[in-house]
Amino acid sequence: MTSRRFSTVFVATLVAFLIAGCFAPEQKSASRISPIPDAEAVSAAGSPTTREEKNAQALAPEMPAAGAPRLAKQQAASITGRPDFRRPSEPLDREVYGHFDDNPVKRVAEQPVSTIGADVDTGAYANLRRMLLAGRLPPRDAVRVEEMINYFDYDYPRPEAGGPPFRVETEIAPAPWNPRTHLLRIGIQGEDVSRDRMPPANLVFLVDVSGSMMPPEKLPLLKSALKLLVQRLRPEDRVSLVVYAGASGVVLEPTPGDRQGAILAAIEQLQSGGSTNGGAGIRLAYAMAEKTFIPGAINRVILATDGDFNVGTVSFEALKDLVAERRKSGVTLTTLGFGTGNYNDRLMESLADAGNGNYHYIDTLNEARKVLDDEMASTLYVIARDVKIQIEYNPSVVAEYRLIGYENRVLRREDFANDQVDSGDMGAGHRVTALYEIALRGSGGERLEPLRYGAGYTPSSANAGELAFLRIRYKRPAEEQSRLLKWSVAAATVKPDTASASPAFRFAAAVAGFGQMLRGATYTGLLSYGEVEQLARDAGEADPYGYRSEFVKLVGLAQELSAGSKQAGRTEVTR
Repeated sequence: MTSRRFSTVFVATLVAFLIAGCFAPEQKSASRISPIPDAEAVSAAGSPTTREEKNAQALAPEMPAAGAPRLAKQQAASITGRPDFRRPSEPLDREVYGHFDDNPVKRVAEQPVSTIGADVDTGAYANLRRMLLAGRLPPRDAVRVEEMINYFDYDYPRPEAGGPPFRVETEIAPAPWNPRTHLLRIGIQGEDVSRDRMPPANLVFLVDVSGSMMPPEKLPLLKSALKLLVQRLRPEDRVSLVVYAGASGVVLEPTPGDRQGAILAAIEQLQSGGSTNGGAGIRLAYAMAEKTFIPGAINRVILATDGDFNVGTVSFEALKDLVAERRKSGVTLTTLGFGTGNYNDRLMESLADAGNGNYHYIDTLNEARKVLDDEMASTLYVIARDVKIQIEYNPSVVAEYRLIGYENRVLRREDFANDQVDSGDMGAGHRVTALYEIALRGSGGERLEPLRYGAGYTPSSANAGELAFLRIRYKRPAEEQSRLLKWSVAAATVKPDTASASPAFRFAAAVAGFGQMLRGATYTGLLSYGEVEQLARDAGEADPYGYRSEFVKLVGLAQELSAGSKQAGRTEVTR
């Protein structure tokens, strides 16, 4: 082979190799780091410079050739049976929810005691409201029924001055979805504390300013929400502002609450960009709160984010452990969730639980006003710590029971008297509602077959007038030893029908029925959305803020979406 021929072959081979390399498919990571960027925005911005931008570009779908979009939609329709209406720039849904199964039915003769931790979170309700208003049914794991029930005020009686920090009442009436079973409602109402009686607040705003927070329902809404809280601050309060993206930093050193201009200016200058190192931000925020710690005051970190941590400490368990360790300093944690598409509900709820705080999802400025303005004392000021509820059913009267919701708040029986076991805290004015569906002996509402080889149970005349015995443990904010409260629940208090129950009972039952239907209606039989809507309307309590009328509208939306989903399913099957 001559040298000229060798050179020609070599050059041709090299050119072919380079061409193949340029057009070879790009390797894509299995995990998504950020939402898919808009194609025009990427083109205008030029080459990516940060690791997050490079990951996003690598994960973006290949752009079709000119004239190809219609063909691509036709191909998608031929596979799924329906057209693909998603825009090329629309981010995929990467929202994260913790999986859990509904609480099972239990026989009183075998397991007479149920123990749970109090829960005052409301994030699940606001989050599913956001989905329904957007025209889609929420995924099952996004529906936590207890958070839906506890979103609403039931006008429970307030506690008496000088007594325990909360008051408890119970009520029993037939379940609206099964005339052979009953609902036991346990209502706990915390004492109110006026703004001028609240101790000073040492607040650290921890704000996510990463690139994923750019949409209007995230950082812009977050800034408006924090401004509402700032307007309620007093001169004795202190506010710090910590931000995090790829790194974290202090934007505002501790500032008195009456310097609202400086605080609002610091909030206004926040801009989004970069990756999300939430772990570093949490460490810095706690360090700031501990540095400015005020004994006897409200020392709290308020974390506002979509929860999409993607650099630094990203392990779910590691982040929970970090917050649980730092709460020992006396600094609590409130989480405020924002946004769609990449929202991490599982992380936000778990961090608040680990941080002895509360979790809220902010979907509108009205919700921000409810959480940070109207209910500021409930959100910030703790009146009772580690509140635990335990109920023991009388097997002479009750055959079975089922706890509705609270799946991730269930405690072991021995945890009730163990003061080292953490539980939920209650803020000033907070209310907690727990519902049990029970089957009375001989009612025909039992779901479980008796054990063939069980020891059996012989009814006793002892305490025959008691349906159950209720115990509540709690700690005063400055105490480490719990206090015990006890009540008996008389069998004679059972109402003859749902209509004779209180408005609070009927509305709570409507919310519970709705939540269970959204989770698959395992135990609600033939209950319909229309019946839920009517039950809520008939409750007839005052609705000064419109939350109950809004609930009724959401039930109607769910009915329409459910019917449309079933119709689409039938159409697809027939095709």
